[in-house]
Amino acid sequence: MNFADTVKGSLLEGFYPAGWDMEKIDACCQHKPEEIFEKQSFWHKDFTPIQCDSLGEFDTYMGHEIALKIKEARDKGEKLIFILPVGPMGMYKWAVYFLRAWNVKCDHIHCFNMDEWSDADGNTLAANDPAAFTNAMKEAFYNPLGELTVPESQRNFATKDNLPQYAEKIAKLKAEGAKMILVYGIGRMCHIAFWEPQFAGEFDTVEDWKAQTHRIGAKLHPLTVEQNAITSFKSRTTLVPCRANTVGPGIMFQADYCIGGADGYLSRGMQWQGMSLWMTLRYGPDKWVTSSFIPTMPGKLFFLKELAGPLEAECN
Repeated sequence: MNFADTVKGSLLEGFYPAGWDMEKIDACCQHKPEEIFEKQSFWHKDFTPIQCDSLGEFDTYMGHEIALKIKEARDKGEKLIFILPVGPMGMYKWAVYFLRAWNVKCDHIHCFNMDEWSDADGNTLAANDPAAFTNAMKEAFYNPLGELTVPESQRNFATKDNLPQYAEKIAKLKAEGAKMILVYGIGRMCHIAFWEPQFAGEFDTVEDWKAQTHRIGAKLHPLTVEQNAITSFKSRTTLVPCRANTVGPGIMFQADYCIGGADGYLSRGMQWQGMSLWMTLRYGPDKWVTSSFIPTMPGKLFFLKELAGPLEAECN
C-alpha cells in the first residue's frame, strides 16, 4: 500500500503539480546510494555530484568552491556575476574565511540575490527584518568580508523595482566579458530560486518557459511554504509569506557554471530533500521539474550522504 494505491479520492488528489509523473518519481528514488554518481545521458560532461560526510564538510567544500571562483576571476582580471541564494547559508562563512585568508578583494563581482519574500504586489520585507534575504546576505557574507567586500552598488536584491532590471544589468555585464555563476539550493518541490513547478502549466513550450526572466509576487506551492516553516521559521507556518519575487529560468540557466547544495537532513534518520535530489539527477530535463535542468549545465552539486538513501520507510 502506497501513495499511488490510495491517492484517488484523498485530499492529495490534484494537490501535486499536474505534470509530475509520480511513478517516474518513485523510480528515481529506488536507486542504491552508490548509484547516485552514475552519469546519465542528459548530464553535462562537466557536471559532478559530490558527496559530503558531514554538514561541516558540506559548508566548507561549497564555501571553498565559491571563494575559489572569485579568486580565479580576480587573478585573471575578469568581472564575475553571481546569482545567490539564501538557503543553504553555511557556505558563506567559509567563503568569507577563504577570501580573507587569501586577501581577495571582491570589487570585481556583481551579486544578484535570486529571490525575496513578498506580498501579491511584490512589496518586500524591510531590509533589516530578520526574515529578509537582504538582511541575511549582509550578515552572512557582505559585512564579514570587511574591507574586501562587494561594493554596495554591485549588490542586487529582488525588490519589485530592481528585479525587473536584472536581465538588462546581467546582459550589459556579459557584453563586457563577465562570466556568470549560479549558486543554488534545491527546494522540496524541486524549485531553483522560487521558480515553482506549477508555473510550467502556463507555457506551451519549454522554450517559452525558459525565456521567463523573473516573476513578481509569485504564488508559492504549499509544500514550499511548509519546507520553509521547517528550515527557516522554527516550524511556525504563520510567519511564512505565501509569495515571493524570484528570478526565472531566463536568468538562472544563462549561467556558465553552477555551484549547488543539498543539505536537507534533519536528524534521527529524518530528512526532506532526498526525493528532490534524486529527481534532480534522474528525472531528465522537464519544465515541470525546475531542478531537472541543473545536471545539463557544468558545475558541482554538493550533497549530504544521507540524502542518497536508501529512501525507504523508517518509523521515527
